[in-house]
Amino acid sequence: MPEFLDLHSKTSKALRAAAEAAMQRHGLHLGQNHLLAVLWERDGSTPGEIAAAVNVTTPAVVKMAGRMAEAGLITRRRDDRDNRLVRLWLTDAGRALQEPIETERRLIEDKVTENLTETERRHLMTALAKVYRSASDLLSAPIEHGDTPTS
Repeated sequence: MPEFLDLHSKTSKALRAAAEAAMQRHGLHLGQNHLLAVLWERDGSTPGEIAAAVNVTTPAVVKMAGRMAEAGLITRRRDDRDNRLVRLWLTDAGRALQEPIETERRLIEDKVTENLTETERRHLMTALAKVYRSASDLLSAPIEHGDTPTS
């Protein structure tokens, strides 16, 4: 396996496991924190708006929202002006998770980057943003056999 893909895969798995454990401490599954984060910024968003913001499908958001409504974190209500739309709203319990969830995420980030200098952190973020853009481009234009990577 190419070195970058191998290291990235191992890193992603370790970070995902750490984030999952952190979310579970607050009664959430990984991913639910992203839905909440959208609502913390724009309470009353539609499942489609949330899906676009977190780059998942609308049915995935609808399914997750159902579980979160059962857990008392959000409510679902029809839009006042367009009865075809459903909007998701935070409950007090969902709103109360903002500070502890954001703290958990900050602690994970601080811990995994504690051995980097500030310059290394900035370079890492810049490099990861470039890698993300390139990886996203692959979804619309997969590499053909015979293509060579460019620098």
